[in-house]
Amino acid sequence: MRLILAAALSLALASPALAQASDAERSMMATVEAEHARHVELLERLVNQNSGTLNAEGVRAVADMVRQELEPLGFQVRWVDMAQTGRAGHLVATHEGSGRNVLLIGHLDTVFETDSPFQSFVRDGARATGPGIGDDKGGVVVIIAALRAMQAAGTLQAADVTVVLTGDEERPGSPLETARRDLVEAGRAADFALEFENLAAEDGRDYGTVARRSSSTWTLTTSGRTGHSSGVFNEHLGYGAIYEMARILDDFRRELPEPNLTYNVGVIAGGTPAAIDEAGFRVTASGKTNIVPETAIARGDLRTLTPEQDARVRARMAAIVAEHLPRTEAELEFSPVAYPPMAPSDGARDLLARLNAVNRDLGLPEMAEYDPARRGAADSGFVAADVPTLAGLGVAGGGAHAEGEWIDLNSLVRQSQRAAVLISRLSLRAE
Repeated sequence: MRLILAAALSLALASPALAQASDAERSMMATVEAEHARHVELLERLVNQNSGTLNAEGVRAVADMVRQELEPLGFQVRWVDMAQTGRAGHLVATHEGSGRNVLLIGHLDTVFETDSPFQSFVRDGARATGPGIGDDKGGVVVIIAALRAMQAAGTLQAADVTVVLTGDEERPGSPLETARRDLVEAGRAADFALEFENLAAEDGRDYGTVARRSSSTWTLTTSGRTGHSSGVFNEHLGYGAIYEMARILDDFRRELPEPNLTYNVGVIAGGTPAAIDEAGFRVTASGKTNIVPETAIARGDLRTLTPEQDARVRARMAAIVAEHLPRTEAELEFSPVAYPPMAPSDGARDLLARLNAVNRDLGLPEMAEYDPARRGAADSGFVAADVPTLAGLGVAGGGAHAEGEWIDLNSLVRQSQRAAVLISRLSLRAE
């Protein structure tokens, strides 16, 4: 390993593109390259351990693998049990130093539970597939690779770094205030936050994520008088629950559109009767063509870019729901489980500018801002209101949340290099 590292370092020192990088930063670049095979092997082990959100034992097993990586680097690692929220828990690791605190955010769980047929890491050259390989086990490996490079270069010794890896990002426990308590506290104590979900990359170009939208769910229930269909639309029966549902959803479609807003309808049923299960995922209904339906139920999500937009859209949705068709009623409820938006901010844009300074000094292309309407919600939303936050620093790939999820293993190298230098500069910078 020493010979490999020395050869890589020699190449890095000789590269004209690294002329603006310090000796320590060149060392970090070389270490990441020299340890690439090691980190691919670590990624394979993490991916092959199922850690679906509801697989508490699997989530803890992944946390133990990460603990074995962080403790030798001088981190104090603790497990925060979350049985009270119905989830496994979170890994929190701290490395105290004299610099400014940098919070690194990722997650241990995936959407693939133990009953999924998609369970294994498969490599084909620089492309690898596997459950959660990009979301977010690749991001976890980027964190580890960056910290190892910092240790080799001597920049970790004085760095003040906190790592929070949640165990329920894909399906948060309840109450949410308890489930995200430790992450929120870490954000309030930090000077900077970096989130390691998937990198935004298109057509061979990497982008920076300075904003993400929120994620919340809503349930709409409509009701009407039931009776023989020959009387539909008359003064006694009115329009029935399904026509009222159709009116509301179509008004949503026509009246709500604005930039950075989406409001999907995920499931719907109507009849006499109709019902939805406690988890809100499965609906049932029955009825006849000659019966005016008494109940209809729809459930969907709402994604907004700022708290102001969220409040405005919710108010407009409520106003639309209140405009009932004759002899119908409707009720709109928003789930208390919601991911807040990571609204765009000067602090986030300053972090992207600092990352682009790293890119220039390391000979990597600069990164433009990515369209937030094309990004999903993430744990960074829980800290962005308290600390400058930059997201999407994990690996590049595609197919997240679906069988065949894949990553470009080459992105593991450049993302780890970027992260190592950026964390070092942020933590050690005296301002």
